[in-house]
Amino acid sequence: MPQSLLNRLRRRAGDELLRRVAGPTAHQKRARIHDTPGPRWFTPDRPVRTVHADASMYVGGLAALLLQSLHPAAMAAVWAHSGFQGDPWGRLQRTSTFLAVTTFGTAQDAEQAVQRVRNAHALVSGTTSDGVAYRASDPSLLAWVHTAETYCFLQAYQRYGRCPLSSDQQDSYVEDMASVARRLGAAHPPLTTAALAGSLDDWRGELRTTKESSATARYLMTAPPLPRMARLPYALLAAAAVDLLPSWARECLVLPTRTRLLLRVARTGGTVVTAAIRWVTPALPEQADSRAGNP
Repeated sequence: MPQSLLNRLRRRAGDELLRRVAGPTAHQKRARIHDTPGPRWFTPDRPVRTVHADASMYVGGLAALLLQSLHPAAMAAVWAHSGFQGDPWGRLQRTSTFLAVTTFGTAQDAEQAVQRVRNAHALVSGTTSDGVAYRASDPSLLAWVHTAETYCFLQAYQRYGRCPLSSDQQDSYVEDMASVARRLGAAHPPLTTAALAGSLDDWRGELRTTKESSATARYLMTAPPLPRMARLPYALLAAAAVDLLPSWARECLVLPTRTRLLLRVARTGGTVVTAAIRWVTPALPEQADSRAGNP
């Protein structure tokens, strides 16, 4: 295949991926986030920027959704208020934009993004199917969502990332994530990987299979709104996400047969798919500078 054609296909695939993840104005969002001058919450050398710029976030993000679904109150809030089934791409785009702005954007834009989320959380409350009241602004519930995300993003990067972090860098990543979690209102976010593991273990008593978690896993595994040609790569990505979870969490999930079969090749499949995503995704400015200096 001629190199020019290959480059065109690569750009087209990258643009389509960005459009789905960040919305129709993805390139404009990127330009604002990365090119607007001003102080940032995180300097370029911080581990959070390394992790969140990597293709492994696709595995980590899906794993986080599955893990979060095991908390009855968190899942009830998602089902009742997020519209993730009616508008899954919209929810993904809002989440990815929040992560991008708080990680790479100016401090002013990051503060505004956090305030928007806090305002939205203030409007979300309800009762689970078991009659337990919940509030999205509950510091404890926010701490669970944060713990699941931090664990899954870090695990995904360590397994599929471009250059795994050292022990000290992993602690720094957890600390970086905690600084955003505190701004959102999460209670006592962990500051080290050891504390993160302890926090995840502490939550186990509250996690279980519910009809909402079963429906969420079924939807995420078998009914993603994707074109036919993307379904096999996605199935491999989904298996990699499930494989990333602790064994006790995997046992709580009600998984389709196809996903269970693909777990046998989950790590190989995850490596191939994340490498493909990395290849087609346009590099961030700091990544482009790094590659230019390291041919």
